[in-house]
Amino acid sequence: MNKDIAIVILNWNGAKMMRRFLPSVIANSQEARVIIADNGSDDDSLDMLEAEFPTVDVIRLEQNYGFAEGYNQALKQVEAKYYLLLNSDVEVTQGWLRPMLDYMEQHPDIAACQPKLLAEYDRTLFEYAGAAGGYIDMLGYPYCRGRLFSTVEKDLGQYDTITDIFWATGAALLIRSADYWQVGGLDGRFFAHQEEIDLCWRLRSRGRRIVCIPQSVVFHVGGGTLPKENPHKTFLNFRNNLYLLYKNLPDKQLSRVMRIRRWLDALAALVFLLKGEWGSFRAVHRARRTFRQQRHNFDADRQANLAATTTDIPEQRPQSLLFSYYLQRRKTFREMDNG
Repeated sequence: MNKDIAIVILNWNGAKMMRRFLPSVIANSQEARVIIADNGSDDDSLDMLEAEFPTVDVIRLEQNYGFAEGYNQALKQVEAKYYLLLNSDVEVTQGWLRPMLDYMEQHPDIAACQPKLLAEYDRTLFEYAGAAGGYIDMLGYPYCRGRLFSTVEKDLGQYDTITDIFWATGAALLIRSADYWQVGGLDGRFFAHQEEIDLCWRLRSRGRRIVCIPQSVVFHVGGGTLPKENPHKTFLNFRNNLYLLYKNLPDKQLSRVMRIRRWLDALAALVFLLKGEWGSFRAVHRARRTFRQQRHNFDADRQANLAATTTDIPEQRPQSLLFSYYLQRRKTFREMDNG
């Protein structure tokens, strides 16, 4: 068996998802070793794995470290040329690994890549979490080829070209282990959400490329841990996006972007309030407060990132996603990109 690639699935109380989707991973990933990293589950995950998937390797973590630090703790115990971080709610397809592996082998300047993600519930649609590759706008809002905010496109082959992207989704992320550790891995302080964008930003700023390989296709349930409307997810997304900007934005952009974001976050909180979503309204304010309290803990990381920056990042687009989407009514990636 080829040991160059280790598929590592981080699990927390996901016995149901693994029972449903792990068979596709095992059947279609002969090129790899499949590892479950259990993040301190208290359901029957470990018993289920032992009984139903005895050939799968298991790493047992003593507590729930969250997505980011959970992967760091697990990957320290894995020796492989490539890591493939894979969510437990992903169904993979026959031959899904080969296009990504071949392209990475042929292009040593690429640090990481992702497949095309389609929605498991409707396989004609892109999936929200990664679609056909991620980008970020001038104010730090992430979006994808195939998904702007909540608007998800049908997959009509319009994004089937291999292309450079700003960030690859953590739902199915193939990365060279040397690159992962060279930039310090995922930032455990994020706990969950947008930590892969931070990782990819650090890689891109150092001149390493990130790509989407749409010839590889997987189907993702999405929202398997927290539903979209969960206030804690709102908190993590708003807080972590501010962490992301503070850690990585160049000095010439940081003050202006943070001033604008203060007003836009206040507007987002007001929208939640008007919709009667009190939990999310409070979550935005809590995220802003936590960021103010914690941002100086990232000062050393910010200085290290800026010092290591060797290139501008063309995939960080100069357009405003909010302006394009809400005012210009551009609802697809191509409409925005050509605007």
